[in-house]
Amino acid sequence: MSQNIELLLSISSMQNNILKTLDRHLSVHGISFSEFLVMYRLSLVSNRTVRRIDLAESVGMSASGITRLLNPMEKLKLVEKEQNPRDARVSFVKLSDVGFDLLNDAIKSVQHATDSLFKSLDTNDIELFLKLINKIR
Repeated sequence: MSQNIELLLSISSMQNNILKTLDRHLSVHGISFSEFLVMYRLSLVSNRTVRRIDLAESVGMSASGITRLLNPMEKLKLVEKEQNPRDARVSFVKLSDVGFDLLNDAIKSVQHATDSLFKSLDTNDIELFLKLINKIR
């Protein structure tokens, strides 16, 4: 087997382990890592509002995938849908106050999970790892 394939399989295995760990830590908040990621991205933009298609792109999902993820989040009042008054084809998603509060609690759980996941790495290891990841993005 080539080194590239071994690297790919190792990255995939690592990603699965990380996602399982994060989902387990986030389950106490009633959200998945995908939902956390959406709320986190929304928290970073002005007015906590972004076009639905831009949100999908920023979290690596398709337009239909983000819609399937957001629908239950809207029912739970974590996010709100806003229509563009000038263009009905464009819709916006806003992180609600309820979602923002939940996100702040969830961030503590994610921090705890990442502390555990990366406890064997020192600051230099993490900097190098980030540098290598950014090389292949």
